[in-house]
Amino acid sequence: MDTELGQHLRDALSDSYTLERELVGAGMSRVFVAEDRSLGRRVVIKVLPPEMAAAVRIERFRREIHLAASLTHPHIIPLLAAGEILGLPYYTMPFVEGESLKERLKRDSRLPIPEALRLASEVANALDYAHRSGIVHRDSLGFVQPIEPGAINWMTAGRGIAHSERTGDALRKTGSRLHGLQLWVALPKAHEETEPAFAHHPAATLPATDVDRVKLRVLAGSAYGLASPVQTLSELFYVEARMPRGTHLALPLETAERAAFVVSGEVECGGERIAAPRMIVFTRGAVAALSATADAHVMLLGGASLDGERHLWWNFVSSSKERIEQAKRDWAERRFASIPGETEFIPLPDY
Repeated sequence: MDTELGQHLRDALSDSYTLERELVGAGMSRVFVAEDRSLGRRVVIKVLPPEMAAAVRIERFRREIHLAASLTHPHIIPLLAAGEILGLPYYTMPFVEGESLKERLKRDSRLPIPEALRLASEVANALDYAHRSGIVHRDSLGFVQPIEPGAINWMTAGRGIAHSERTGDALRKTGSRLHGLQLWVALPKAHEETEPAFAHHPAATLPATDVDRVKLRVLAGSAYGLASPVQTLSELFYVEARMPRGTHLALPLETAERAAFVVSGEVECGGERIAAPRMIVFTRGAVAALSATADAHVMLLGGASLDGERHLWWNFVSSSKERIEQAKRDWAERRFASIPGETEFIPLPDY
């Protein structure tokens, strides 16, 4: 603890932490063991040292902090707190007592097969979770949320919001598969200038049911006697349906506009076979029913008719052309709120 950085940390954090020692082999950061006096437990403090504090590295370290804060898994050590000291970002995590795997292998050369399989399984589960959470949503409201399989990230743009969706550096190097749907839902005119908002709904919170062997999950709105916890500003339904071959399903009749998107497999509708990927738009008021001619994964969606024309330009949607022109000027002149941790600016196309 005789290093200059260690002394700065000790002085700056003396109200909350008692620093004990520095750990070695921490990559581009420095890691210290300390006692968190408020919690009565030992923690590690990970900080970016001054020699690594170029602008790009600081932003990368901040993204690491935001991503670590968003991961919750039994085999991933959670983040406890974060902040900055002398302009250097840091975060704390629980200190795990005991021997490292590296030390164990150095001592015993090899592990018993059952223990090796257990450890490999735990590591694989954690990596799978982290990689599936590899695309991270960030926005100008300050939300940082991984895009998780089966979950819903519901963003209301309202009077204006900036956001990004990025994969981490490691995932970009190795490559990955992406399978998902992004929907745009027009706001009613009365809510077009509402305050922007963001909400994350884990997969486990979304209601599910079976209807004649068809597995249904109500992702947003209400359908089939279930209501999603996602808060919407108009009448709608958005349902995931997994239809085994030979099953049949009727769509809700309550909304004026209805459609189905065949993600995989094949269905029959109105005497026509429709294979993925294809969308079916149903006639208003007609009975809409699907029959699975093969195992099919289908998204069902519908809602109230628009209360007037909408104009779309780039990422801007409004019932007013003048409002879109104002949004163009605001974006070009960088009057939109910035996204914490983002430094890249995307200019307007041909503006």
